[in-house]
Amino acid sequence: MNARGPLMARYGARGTALALALLSVAAGLAAQSGPSPYRLVDGWAQLPGGRQMGAVGKVTMDPDGAHIWAVIRCDASAPNRFGDECVDSDLDPILKFDLQGNVVESFGGGMFIWPHGIDVDADGNVWVTDAVSSARIPQGDRRGHRVVKFSPTGTVLLSLGTPGVAGSGNYEFNSPSDVIVAQDGSVFIADGHGNDGNNRVVKYNRMGQFVMSWGRTGYAPGEFRSLHAIDIDPRGRVFVGDRSNNRIQIFDQQGTHLATWTQYGRPSGIAFDGNGRIFVADSESDDVQNPGWEMGIRIGDAEKGWVTEFIPYMWGDPRQTAGNGAEFVAVDRQGNLYGGEPAPRRLQKYVRVR
Repeated sequence: MNARGPLMARYGARGTALALALLSVAAGLAAQSGPSPYRLVDGWAQLPGGRQMGAVGKVTMDPDGAHIWAVIRCDASAPNRFGDECVDSDLDPILKFDLQGNVVESFGGGMFIWPHGIDVDADGNVWVTDAVSSARIPQGDRRGHRVVKFSPTGTVLLSLGTPGVAGSGNYEFNSPSDVIVAQDGSVFIADGHGNDGNNRVVKYNRMGQFVMSWGRTGYAPGEFRSLHAIDIDPRGRVFVGDRSNNRIQIFDQQGTHLATWTQYGRPSGIAFDGNGRIFVADSESDDVQNPGWEMGIRIGDAEKGWVTEFIPYMWGDPRQTAGNGAEFVAVDRQGNLYGGEPAPRRLQKYVRVR
């Protein structure tokens, strides 16, 4: 009898769900131990004018399929700075790359202290979050705690949140980590980055008008500790990287909890391709925060949740518990991956080799 048998006999449908969850975790661990199906492309991203690569935030694909957008937190001139890398820099932190790694567009200089999440909607407009904590905002500075919508060339079209002021109202945020725009133009914001922040998802319509929110700090379904990533799969489900709870939570677009997945490690970034696959970047699993799991990018079935492949991050230091490997991941139409690494300050490309 397989693992389902005794659990079904004792607990019925609940046993079936539990058995599937346990089997999926086992599959994830098995995939984690196998060889990587991808090859790293060294030196892929090229910054203009001798600019040094800063800490990399989220990466995402442009709707044209031929470009990648990335948050680059200014440069590496202050190697020990983390959490406010752009506070005194005018460098553009929002960069658009072609598939050869060349920058073809950039903007946003001086507008953010700690740009973090990014999404590009169906019209090519670019949405960026500033996840800086209040403790790192200089007195009188009117940046942070907001989400900005830009045109494809950098014109500000909309700003959500009260700049420089943390809050929990309908038009306030506390270190918003990420943003995703649905096909109908609805905007979902993961608010916020800290374990003890607002810990909620906030939904707006395409005009930026508040619709609803859900979530609070905690461990139960629909509760969060550090919403670090948010994305929508081709079926329209909202996937939230509930990082400090070591899980992904899945909702419909009205906030109804549908499922919880723990087989993808400690999720920092989530992406989907057009072939039914999910890609989850785990930059923090180590012997301190998630013992038994390794850092890397896990790939699986977006519908059933099975983990099928794993790209290990072999250079991570378990004594360093923040931003070791790729925090975010994007995938192009050819199946190549792009990972944004904050602490190593790299924007990596991976190509499939088997």
